[in-house]
Amino acid sequence: MDRSNQGHREVEHTADWELEVWGPNMATLLEEAARGMYELMAVEVSDELRRHRGVEMRADDREQLVVSFLDELLFLAEAEDLAFDCFLLKVEDTQLVAHLEGGFIVARSKEIKAVTFHGLEIGSSGEGLRTRVVFDV
Repeated sequence: MDRSNQGHREVEHTADWELEVWGPNMATLLEEAARGMYELMAVEVSDELRRHRGVEMRADDREQLVVSFLDELLFLAEAEDLAFDCFLLKVEDTQLVAHLEGGFIVARSKEIKAVTFHGLEIGSSGEGLRTRVVFDV
């Protein structure tokens, strides 16, 4: 898979954590946001006892879809000690159907309290989509 037009990186932020995310489409943007969030938390996922989850959601706009998806992943990390490293995401407009595969969290060194809407705006260009997500820590 060519990943040259997608990715994520941490951005300096005064008090919280900020992640810049980019990808050719909304599904890839969501996947990169999830991968970046797990990296910020320094999450390690067990390869044993793999777990599968389906997630479906609809949002009012693309920004709300990003926050809702990451909130769901944070909830599963906290409530069930699960994180995911395989993503099959289908996005139509502002509706997401996700099939996730992962495992139990075996290590996590940092906590994220919440995903915020602070400055969250998804921009489009000829190369795809780009946004920044700020996490409350």
